[in-house]
Amino acid sequence: MNVIGRLREDVAAARLRDPAARSAVEVALLYPGLHAIWAHRVSHALWRRHLRLLARAGSQISRWLTGVEIHPGARIGRRFFIDHGMGVVIGETAEIGDDVMLYHGVTLGGRTRDSGKRHPTIGDGVAVGAGAKILGPVTIGAHSVVGANAVVTRDAPADSILVGIPAKPRGRTVGEDTRALLTAPEYSI
Repeated sequence: MNVIGRLREDVAAARLRDPAARSAVEVALLYPGLHAIWAHRVSHALWRRHLRLLARAGSQISRWLTGVEIHPGARIGRRFFIDHGMGVVIGETAEIGDDVMLYHGVTLGGRTRDSGKRHPTIGDGVAVGAGAKILGPVTIGAHSVVGANAVVTRDAPADSILVGIPAKPRGRTVGEDTRALLTAPEYSI
């Protein structure tokens, strides 16, 4: 897919996931989470070409402008959306699948200073509520939902709902809507 096609796909993903989005122009011009993702793509390309200092400089500028910190080494899939991005932190070895949505204040962080894989892997179609912390080299299975302010330190299978401190997974029932789960009072802390 070419650059213009990818930008259009990102805007469409934001409009699909944010009921407050009124137009593609508004999303493209005024959504800091989207700007952070676009800046990350540039920084990540530099990182992969071993232009590490330039990549880190770009990610820092993006952080200052958007309030979203994405390490240029993080691998992010397609149609990723960060809603109300302020305070989101994504670590160097994080891997994020396609169609993932994060709300503000989410941390995909590490628990160790060792080298190697130390940040989470997030499967396709996962939604992570505001303030949630997913720490360490854990894997969150596809189509899972992490509740607001949950602290996840263990792997979760696909189609899980994770709530609490520490978060404990429970299976989803057939037909549960992800957007409804993130706003239900019983899944917040």
